Amino acid sequence: MSNIQIVHALQILRKCGKPAPFVCITKRLFTTMQHSRPKHLELFERKTQIYADVNSKKPQEYWDYEAFEMKWDKLTDYEVGRKLGRGKYSDVFKATAINDGGKCAIKVLKPVKKKKIKREIKILKNLHGGNNIISLLAVVKDPVSRAPALVFEYVNNTHYRKLYPILTDYDVRFYLYELLKALNYCHSMGIMHRDVKPGNLLIDHECRKLKLADWGLAEFYHPGTSYKVRVASRHFKGPELLLNFKMYDYSLDMWSFGCILAQMIFKRTPFFDGIDNDDQLIQIVKVLGTNDLHCYINSYRLQCKSTLNNCIKRLPSSRQKLENFVNRENHHLISAEALDLLDRLLRYNHQERLNALEALNHPYFNPVLKGGHFKDWQFS
Repeated sequence: MSNIQIVHALQILRKCGKPAPFVCITKRLFTTMQHSRPKHLELFERKTQIYADVNSKKPQEYWDYEAFEMKWDKLTDYEVGRKLGRGKYSDVFKATAINDGGKCAIKVLKPVKKKKIKREIKILKNLHGGNNIISLLAVVKDPVSRAPALVFEYVNNTHYRKLYPILTDYDVRFYLYELLKALNYCHSMGIMHRDVKPGNLLIDHECRKLKLADWGLAEFYHPGTSYKVRVASRHFKGPELLLNFKMYDYSLDMWSFGCILAQMIFKRTPFFDGIDNDDQLIQIVKVLGTNDLHCYINSYRLQCKSTLNNCIKRLPSSRQKLENFVNRENHHLISAEALDLLDRLLRYNHQERLNALEALNHPYFNPVLKGGHFKDWQFS
């Protein structure tokens, strides 16, 4: 993109009455289109990772889940109904509250370390009432198995394989914006979700409501901490996980968000369809190219398996144009803004990805905010 095109785009935004901070953000977005690393990025490098010090400013009891004492509610307060679904770590049942007849969902946890259960409950309690976060109502025990069970608000969810094909361009923007609000909230509370994927987005399409669920892999973020890389579902794992980089941060969730965006607008389920973790990285490299991968590996002194290296050598060096994925089936969901946003998210280098707050301010979401205005956000 030429400087003339950038200036023209900024002039259009000014005519639309966008506030100055937004214009600055947009200028950053357009400038980084060129991918000529790393000089042009130095100007915009954030001195401090957004929300990096949240937990250091909180009392220890906020994030120290190992010291958290669980209090049990009564399972007899609920009438358990049919099974709604099952996962690797739990089974979920529909239930009814005895006292008021309200619908709810009970997640019965499979055998797992007590520490992990405490972490999930502590995080859910910390996030209670947050934007588009699933609400934890109670913590009970199964009387037979003695397994812990979490009681949640009920969402009349439509499975994404059934829902996504019927969504309009506006619907896609709307639900992605709702997801970003949830991500920005949990990140602002010092928490990484670490398992963002379509299956964990509960969408009541009739009520136009989205809730981010399944916080079993979520973790508190502390700068400089090494975390496990065996998190997130394969098709939504960031390159950092696939390259065994353990000092990741909130930007991991933003990669997963980018994968969901790509899946929705291109109608490819999933967008990166690897058969195992090694193949997952290969599928990513086929789109993003080897040049930026090597820059990322060298910048962070990462290691790549020799067998994987041999496969990667044969792949394209340059990043594919996202326009290559547009076809007759998905063209109605594609816009310049959608591709621009996706380009900002699908980056090897986690520090180059937009954070949730920046993504909320992207022009792609202008139609969702029609009649409103962007907040005067300030960035470090």
